[in-house]
Amino acid sequence: MPRAEKTTRAVSQEAVSGVQLMSGAYQAPAKSFWVDVWGQVFRRPGAVMGIFWVAVVAFFAIFAPVLASGHPLILWELDEAGNAVSWSSPLFQSLTAVDLLILAAGVFGPLWLLLPLKSKRSDRMMRLVMGAGQAGVILLIAGQIDSYASGRDVADWVRSMERSPMFVPLAAAVSAVVGSIPFFFIPMAPTLRTRIVFVCFVGVLVALCAGTRWSAPLSTFDYERREMAGEIRAVYTVIPYSPNQRRLDLDLLPPGAVAADSTKFIGDPEEGAGAPYRMGTDSQGQDVLSQMLHACRLSISIGLVSTGIAVFIGVTIGALMGYFGGWVDMVLYRVVEVFMAIPVLFLLIVAAAVLPRNVFVMMAIIGCVTWTGAARFTRAEFYRLRNQDFVQAARAVGLPLRSILFRHMLPNGVTPVLVDASFAIAAAILAEAILSFLGLGPIDQASWGRLLADATNEVGAFIWWLAIFPGFAIFLTVLSYNMIGEALRDAIDPKLKKARV
Repeated sequence: MPRAEKTTRAVSQEAVSGVQLMSGAYQAPAKSFWVDVWGQVFRRPGAVMGIFWVAVVAFFAIFAPVLASGHPLILWELDEAGNAVSWSSPLFQSLTAVDLLILAAGVFGPLWLLLPLKSKRSDRMMRLVMGAGQAGVILLIAGQIDSYASGRDVADWVRSMERSPMFVPLAAAVSAVVGSIPFFFIPMAPTLRTRIVFVCFVGVLVALCAGTRWSAPLSTFDYERREMAGEIRAVYTVIPYSPNQRRLDLDLLPPGAVAADSTKFIGDPEEGAGAPYRMGTDSQGQDVLSQMLHACRLSISIGLVSTGIAVFIGVTIGALMGYFGGWVDMVLYRVVEVFMAIPVLFLLIVAAAVLPRNVFVMMAIIGCVTWTGAARFTRAEFYRLRNQDFVQAARAVGLPLRSILFRHMLPNGVTPVLVDASFAIAAAILAEAILSFLGLGPIDQASWGRLLADATNEVGAFIWWLAIFPGFAIFLTVLSYNMIGEALRDAIDPKLKKARV
């Protein structure tokens, strides 16, 4: 019988004295703060539905490249007699380094967190987040090196080096070393040795992925023609269309329509049942369902990365303001007010006209402008905590300022920041959708906002499936984060907690 049930039955059968209560009898076991908070969150049906929808979007963000691709999962080369000569996997060959790393993190990350190891799950989560950040920095540096080396106006010695067979492994190694250096100084592990081993492991893994997938192959989709000619035999994945696979000979197809000359069979090939476009096609002959799934990654990455940047900047500045006060608080709060006056959407529109239109620029702009909420919440919490006994004790033993701020005070004052972060993620996703709707989003990348903008084509006709599917995806994602944020806020509110008690 559970302990709580025993306690209730015992109390109902006999009176309880004050001495028994003081000795701890008939009392339910104490819960940790976050266990109690998430227990309250999961009692809200709206928050549970929001968590479920976010989990669905995250799943497709991880596995969309292997679930929706026009490249065959397995391809057999046929001879003149129709016998298989060799086989390959064009789908695997088309995956980029980012795809491989995200797939590895999506498969092995949850297993690593759920295994009963000696280290705490919070520490393992910290390492997983830091490893993802390190991988992102390394890939960003590698992309910048590749973009510079393949440019038109580079020096002759750079061009000759770029043609050398040693350029790719050398560039991948340099990217890994430069991108890993800052993470050696982040206290993500209990010992320095563990930290060095973890950072080196992530650096080597990312360098290998970047080196083997340095130049992405050209996305040609001539498999149907070759299959009809009897040159190959192919097996496709669940959704046999890529988001950038265009067929200009197709008109706008409604959901469930099938191309007349399709060889991508989903049933009995003898019946000629080609793979349908389950959500139709857009004005360029691209599959809508494939774009919907691949756009999940853009929305999730925009929300999490930009909010992570904003939280990092806001917590750092807010901690300094709340801890020191005085003229430090006055000067830094003027900086906060300046950034609060900057309209994020107009800044993104201007940046799209003068800066490269890619997802990294958008993340950086949103993160570097929307940190003011986190700074104000952290400032208020640190003002409340700076005279507490544990802070005075930390000062008395001579702990460094970094340890006092981020190891002792921050865990006790970060709760409102996490609540605000859920609303910030929703705002970042909405900002990206608006930019893509205006035609200023990332180039050649699937986006819900771009699909929504195509709902009214050039002749002014309304395409209902291009409005309903991406529109509902944007609405449900933003609503889900807002519902989760409201549930967290209500669960953490001390007034509501006192009323529940």
